[in-house]
Amino acid sequence: MRGEQPFAHSLDASPFRFALIVSRFNEGITSSLRRAALKTLLDRGAENVQVFDVPGAYEIPQAARAAAETGRFDAVVCLGCVVRGETPHFDYISSAVAHGIMTAAGDTGVPMAFGVLTTDTMEQASSRARDGAEDNKGREAAHAAIEMAALCRTLGAMTPRGPGVAKPPG
Repeated sequence: MRGEQPFAHSLDASPFRFALIVSRFNEGITSSLRRAALKTLLDRGAENVQVFDVPGAYEIPQAARAAAETGRFDAVVCLGCVVRGETPHFDYISSAVAHGIMTAAGDTGVPMAFGVLTTDTMEQASSRARDGAEDNKGREAAHAAIEMAALCRTLGAMTPRGPGVAKPPG
């Protein structure tokens, strides 16, 4: 099935806490992404989901980092929509948002799912954010957040701890 996530049937969000960072710019699109992400998290058992709105896509990385740094969230879902226009603004914003989210995730160690649409047209954005669609990118970002929260928890549990464990050099 198109858009079906591997392991989607076994994703359990109940042990995790999530932040959704949602851009208000292109709200017709981002509100659909928000609904799909929230529904997915709740359908998968999440009981702790907080939604934070930001003015536009450019503000998503800063808000995602701030949420992660609180220590209250196991994963952050970043949702927005940037549509190409007649100027290079699209390229600058898209690149800054993608890089900012990846940097924030790396710096904080909190997984951040990228649900920011970067499309050439509003029609392409609408197609990727259809309400109820299996391939809604908000839904896909929520699945990624659940999977990465579980993976990070598993990897953390596998980290050797206690006396006598050698620390890496440097």
